[in-house]
Amino acid sequence: MHNTLIVTDDIALFSDTDIPVMSFDDYLADFPKLNEPKTRVINLCDTNKYLSQGYYCSLLAQARSHRVLPSVNTINDLRLDPTGKGAVRISLPEKFVMPEKVSLPTTFYVFFGRSNARHFKEIATKAFNQYPCPILQLTLHLAQESESNAKSNVKHHNIGFVECEAIGLSQLPQELQSDCIEELRTYTTRQWQDVRKGKHMRWDMAILVNPDEPTPPSDEKALKNFVKAAEKVGFHAQIVNHLTPQDLGHFDALFIRETTAIDHHTYRLARSAEREGLVVIDDTESILRCCNKVFLQDAFTYQKVPAPRSELISEVNDEICNKLIEDLGMPLVLKLPESSFSRGVYKVEEPRDLSAKLKEMLAGSALVLVQEYVFTEFDWRIGMLGGKPIYACKYFMARNHWQIYHHKGDTVSSGGFTTMPTFEVPKPVIQAAIKAAKVVGNGLYGVDIKQSGNKVYVIEVNDNPSIDAGVEDDYLGKELYQLIMQEFANRLEQRGR
Repeated sequence: MHNTLIVTDDIALFSDTDIPVMSFDDYLADFPKLNEPKTRVINLCDTNKYLSQGYYCSLLAQARSHRVLPSVNTINDLRLDPTGKGAVRISLPEKFVMPEKVSLPTTFYVFFGRSNARHFKEIATKAFNQYPCPILQLTLHLAQESESNAKSNVKHHNIGFVECEAIGLSQLPQELQSDCIEELRTYTTRQWQDVRKGKHMRWDMAILVNPDEPTPPSDEKALKNFVKAAEKVGFHAQIVNHLTPQDLGHFDALFIRETTAIDHHTYRLARSAEREGLVVIDDTESILRCCNKVFLQDAFTYQKVPAPRSELISEVNDEICNKLIEDLGMPLVLKLPESSFSRGVYKVEEPRDLSAKLKEMLAGSALVLVQEYVFTEFDWRIGMLGGKPIYACKYFMARNHWQIYHHKGDTVSSGGFTTMPTFEVPKPVIQAAIKAAKVVGNGLYGVDIKQSGNKVYVIEVNDNPSIDAGVEDDYLGKELYQLIMQEFANRLEQRGR
C-alpha cells in the first residue's frame, strides 16, 4: 500500500474538500513512522525562501526516504538562477508560435504540469518536465531584439523567453486556488491508480518497452522473465509502453528496454528519473557515451582500448579520400556517430564510391567515422554489468551480408549465434570487454569485439544490449535475468532505500 501526504501552509484552503492534508508542523512531528508504507509527499508550501518551512518540508522528506514533489534540487534550481537575472528562464519550444492578441509580458500558472491557458500548454509541459513542481508561475516576455516587430501582423517563432518561479498554494490568486486543488486531485489519482493489490513488494520498477519497435532489445518472453526475476528480489515490475516524467514518482527503478538515443524520449525520461532519485538502466551518461561512436572512438584511443584503426572526417575531397585509402586500406567501413542495430553503417569496397558516400553522410552529420575493415565470420558480444562479464555470445554474419543485421526495406534478418559461459571465452576478448566497458560506466552493456588470430578489436559498446529468450540466456537461463534484477536491488540497498 502506498501513502500520499499533502503538506500545505494553509489548511483552511481545503476546508470545503474531502482531500486529506496536513500542516508542516504535523509532518515535522508525526513522521517518519515505524513500518510505514512507501510514502510520497506533495509539498504545497511556499519554497521560494531558503530555509523556509517549504524548503525544510522537502529536505526532511528526502531524509525520511519519502518521495517528494518538488525535490530539494528542483527548489534550488529555481531559486538559484545561474544568470543572476532573478527568476530562472526557460527557452520557448522550438515550434512555438506567439498567439495573436496576447500582450507581453503575460503571466500564467502551471498546476502539476497542466495549464488552462490553451495557447501555452506546450510551454507548461516543458516547464514542468524541467522543473517538476506542484505550482509554477510562468511569465512570458518579449525578447528585446524582437520589440521592433511586435506591432506587425506576422506570427513570430521563438521571439521571447519565459521566467519560471515556484510558488505555494496560498500565494496563488484566490480565483485560481480551486482549479489548482482539482488538478491536485486528478494528479494524485492518476499517480497511484496502478498500484497492485496483493503481495507486498519492497520496490516498484517500470520496464519501458516500445511494442511497435521492429528490433526491440528484448522479446516478449524475455520481458516476462525479467518481471519474474524482479519479483524474486523484491520488485513489483510493470511493463509500460508509455511513461511521463510525472509518472516516475510511483517507481524506485526504471529499466529501459526500448532502443535509446540522445535526442529521444528515452534519454529525457532517464534524465527525469535520475532527478527523481530512481535507479536507472540505461543511465543518461551511458546513453550519451554509447550512442555516439565519435566519443567511443576518441575514448578508446586515449584509454588504449584495442580497436580498428579509424579516422574522423568532417569534410571530403580527393586528397582526404586518397589519404584514407592509403592509411586504412580498402574496403572501408563508414559510420554515422549515432547508429544502432547496424543502421547508419556502410561498407565501401571501391575507391570510386568513397567520395560520394561520404558526401551523402556528411550532409546529415558534421562528422563521419571511417574505420578499417576487419573481416571475421562472427562478432563476439560480451554482456557486461557493473564492470563484470555476465554472458558471452558469438553472433554470425547475416546470410550473404557482411554484418550481423541485414536491413532490406522494412525487413531485418540476422545470422546465427552461439552462447557460452564467459570462462570459455578467450582471455584477450574478456580483457578487452572489461576495459571497453570501463570507458563508458558501470551499467548494462554489450561489447562487440572482433577477433582475428591473436588480435582483438573492440567495435563498439552498446547500452541497452539485446537480451532475447533463447539467445543471450541460452547458457545461464533464468539466472541471467536474476543477475540483472539483483543489480537493481543492490543499488537501492546501497542508497538505503
